[in-house]
Amino acid sequence: MSMQPPVEQLALELEDIGNPFKPGAGHMPPHLAGREQEQEEFRRVLGQTTILENVVLTGLRGVGKTVLLDTFKPIAQERGWAWVGADMSEAVSVSEEHLATRLLADLSVVTSTLIVGTQEQFNVGFTVKGSNHLIQTLDFAALVTIYQQTPGLVIDKLKTVLEFAWRLLQAEHRRGVIFAYDEAQNLSDNKQKDEWPLSILLDLFQSIQRKNIPFMLVLTGLPTLIPRLVDARTYTERMFRVIELTKLDDESSRAAITIPITRNRGPVAFHPDSVTTIVKESGGYPYFIQFICREVYDVFLQDVRAGHRVNTVPMDAITRKLDQDFFAGRWGNCTDRQRELLYVMAWAMPQSDSEVTIQEIVQESRDRLVKGFGASHANQILAALNSKGLVYKNRHGRYSLAVPLLDRFIKRQELGSTA
Repeated sequence: MSMQPPVEQLALELEDIGNPFKPGAGHMPPHLAGREQEQEEFRRVLGQTTILENVVLTGLRGVGKTVLLDTFKPIAQERGWAWVGADMSEAVSVSEEHLATRLLADLSVVTSTLIVGTQEQFNVGFTVKGSNHLIQTLDFAALVTIYQQTPGLVIDKLKTVLEFAWRLLQAEHRRGVIFAYDEAQNLSDNKQKDEWPLSILLDLFQSIQRKNIPFMLVLTGLPTLIPRLVDARTYTERMFRVIELTKLDDESSRAAITIPITRNRGPVAFHPDSVTTIVKESGGYPYFIQFICREVYDVFLQDVRAGHRVNTVPMDAITRKLDQDFFAGRWGNCTDRQRELLYVMAWAMPQSDSEVTIQEIVQESRDRLVKGFGASHANQILAALNSKGLVYKNRHGRYSLAVPLLDRFIKRQELGSTA
């Protein structure tokens, strides 16, 4: 139910009333709820005089990793840190040179205004009015030149460039530089091609930090990121402070729902019963809160404009739309046998964020499927599902679904081969 003013008071200027909720990948919500502790932890890390801890921000899709990363940027800049970075696309993992290009391009954002010197002729720089000299700046082309002229391996070249850049940045009274990369689970080594971009990234930052150069890594990604980092270099467990984002508690979930409505000052308000329903159905995941609230708000606003009193949250219709918009594509990308294993996992987990072992999957499959799984076959399918971003394996050898509330969706599906 929803509490509303008398209908006659709602005959206001409703045409300009907008929906405050913003579901979408990386979209800043109207109110960021329940992430104060993580922001405070980031402030603590920024206070290091010598970089001993970098940051990994990890969690399932829909928990707000990208949004929180965006809030880290102004926090860092207020404390004198420069901020560079981008999404870590899979193309970066193609080769060590691709990684080098990525780092140089990002670094050039903060170095391109730094003056290296002046020359009569130089193919990198800009002309100063009234002068025949060219000012050489440390832009991308200049960084590449230094990189190419440095002998040695890719990591040797990158160390030289970063050390040179810091000498100039230090004169500008910079606190340091944060290299922030979203979707970092896409970065990996390629043993078959003898390309090691992930290992080089880790070795590079460990090396320059040992020289007391304040260049910090902030990596954001799915839970698969942590084991990937550890597989590349075992010392990464000591190199990173891991901040794991989970679902919001009830209080924060309610704040994420009610505060945007209050700030919007529109004619729509959610009854406490409606808020309770949204908290329950969203599971506390920020993306689903935004998705459900946007749909509910639109329905309620339409009723207000029609002069009707709002009744209940149309959860069945919203669930169908969520299934189609968020889950169906991932489900459709699986084979029948992969779907069966996901079905078994969903029923084997007591809660959405639970973990299961291969043995538990095997046992559950015997109870629910006509043709169950053996341990070897289950392990092969889990590896395929991991590559699709649907499951992940933690450091203790247990498996979880990598998409929040996927278990609820799976349980709503009909599988022809189930017992």
